[in-house]
Amino acid sequence: MKLRDILDAAAKGVFPAPDGSVTVVPQMCARDAGVLAFTAHTVVFTDEPGAWVREALAATGCDPLAASMNARFLAAFMDRTGRAHDTIDLLTAASALAGPPPYEMREIRDREHPRVVRALTHRDEVRVWETADGAGVLVLGRGIGGRTEAAIEVAEDVRHRGLGRQLAVAARHLTTDEFVWSQQSPGNARSVRVFQAAGYRPVGSEALMLAP
Repeated sequence: MKLRDILDAAAKGVFPAPDGSVTVVPQMCARDAGVLAFTAHTVVFTDEPGAWVREALAATGCDPLAASMNARFLAAFMDRTGRAHDTIDLLTAASALAGPPPYEMREIRDREHPRVVRALTHRDEVRVWETADGAGVLVLGRGIGGRTEAAIEVAEDVRHRGLGRQLAVAARHLTTDEFVWSQQSPGNARSVRVFQAAGYRPVGSEALMLAP
């Protein structure tokens, strides 16, 4: 099974068997490697040998169900591949919505815009929109496994007014795929609440290993 097949199934609520096992699949591109943790099932997407992955997981010495997100395994993954790692994210997905977003948005076509430049380091086919007053920014692009990923940014002085939820909903209208994905740091409770209020469902956790 390919990484995209696993992601597409999970977005539809069909998950790998919760049997405590580990699935190792090849990277779909040189940029993206990492770990997905579902309920009692780990998926590691890497071009490293599956035997090494399983040995490194066993070497953590912790509960096997938690080994994939254990600091020892993630450090071993970085050492082995020369990659970097920022954080473990909550992985969420939502189905597309028909029609244009119910909020006025304008697309930013300037490829030198800071949000575009930043997004291009992690995603392909990046598109960026902002609200009419410029207080909110929405980024869509193809990330891990070619899935459509959304990220939002809201100006500090207009927070707590529902703008973040509006942007997250707008992403569901603007995606050209059946689903749109987003990652939130679990500690960023505000962001987690925003995406869940916009209809994004928790799917698992994700540790992305960044190419050097």
